[in-house]
Amino acid sequence: MDIVKLGKKGQLSLPAGVLRKLGLQGAATLILETTDDGAVILRPAAVYPIELYTDARIKEFEEANRLTASEKARVRKVPGRRKR
Repeated sequence: MDIVKLGKKGQLSLPAGVLRKLGLQGAATLILETTDDGAVILRPAAVYPIELYTDARIKEFEEANRLTASEKARVRKVPGRRKR
């Protein structure tokens, strides 16, 4: 168990041993949870950037995924495929 001190601005510094144990280096994002009995739980978090797609970008995806005439013909020949 380690004891940490809460700074004036509400910041905590985690001991080096804790950082090593969690595999954290430099700036890291953590999930902070509190329990009903007052415990604080910190867990490493993975943050992934997201892209918001415009209508134009969605159209690019659709065009890139469009089947050629020969690909469509091959798909139609697949056994068990429903007829339209």
